Amino acid sequence: MRKIVLQMMTTLNGRLDDPLAWMGTVSEDQYRAIDRLYATYDTLLVGRVTYEEMAAYWPGALSEDVGTETNRKMARRMNDYRKLVFSRSGSEMLTEWNNVDQVVVADDDALAAYLLQLKAQPGGDIHLSGGASLAQTVIGLGLVDTFHFFVYPVTSPGVAWFSGLPQRYDLQLMGADTYANGVVGLHYEPLARGKVERPGGFSELLA
Repeated sequence: MRKIVLQMMTTLNGRLDDPLAWMGTVSEDQYRAIDRLYATYDTLLVGRVTYEEMAAYWPGALSEDVGTETNRKMARRMNDYRKLVFSRSGSEMLTEWNNVDQVVVADDDALAAYLLQLKAQPGGDIHLSGGASLAQTVIGLGLVDTFHFFVYPVTSPGVAWFSGLPQRYDLQLMGADTYANGVVGLHYEPLARGKVERPGGFSELLA
């Protein structure tokens, strides 16, 4: 079965919105690591606002006059991926781009049913690209299989990744990497979900 993978840049305090306000450079070794992950995807899941941000940048990044060859390689991947844009109503027009479908889901049950069907289809892994509302909904439904966070050494006020989740969500660290620009890559898988009892005191936390 295909995996749904959440992969995003973030800050030390978990901010995900408006990356131009806090994101530093992407070093060459970090770009290579990101590209290795992107090579495993063939489908992107995005909300409408995130999609419009992507559609405003990536098609233009295909030009030989823009950026580096590494960035153009990423732009070609973005152009080729199947892009699924999720909406509750489908009432707003999307900017035209290659290989785009709008998916209208009336509620979380419809979203879960669609994603389970998508995961069962043949193909590469599925990148959950955001924004915050879609990402937190899919996490809350228990449908994210792998998490990749590229954490920048900065704090910044804004929308945090997990602020909308209604309960505790435990992850298992699968690996960690550091890059030349000070960014840390953290790679997780979810632990089995279940009710976790609140400890009676700190002494119970000491192994």
